[in-house]
Amino acid sequence: MQTLKHYPILLLLLILVSCNVSPKPIDYGNDGCHFCKMTIVDKIHAAEIVTKKGKVYKFDATECMINFMEEFETSEIELYLSNNYLEPEALIDATRATFLISKNIPSPMGAFLSAFKTKAEASKIQAEKDGKLYNWEELLAHFNN
Repeated sequence: MQTLKHYPILLLLLILVSCNVSPKPIDYGNDGCHFCKMTIVDKIHAAEIVTKKGKVYKFDATECMINFMEEFETSEIELYLSNNYLEPEALIDATRATFLISKNIPSPMGAFLSAFKTKAEASKIQAEKDGKLYNWEELLAHFNN
């Protein structure tokens, strides 16, 4: 009888642990893109989606993440993350990032799309590399046209 008292506590702990909504590190060279199935190797253009239930989808480029959104129920998504161009492997909140599309910065899927944590950082690289800046909403509209 004593053992039965601990089951509800253990069950609650399992539920809390299984619903952890947080990013997972990308295993570059081993993880595959959920959209295009290419192996993720580029450490400055990768992206992730984390659902409200904690499931993680990894992508080799932000453009793959955006294309994947067309076939997924976006109301289930908690986090949209893109790698920061200036800090390889560091995931940033894509909904707050500034994006640069520049023909002088190739990305894995050919959209020439890079993410930056701040608009100031993006503007600095834009001055060097040319291109056009977008916020998240503008980027989604650009890809949906």
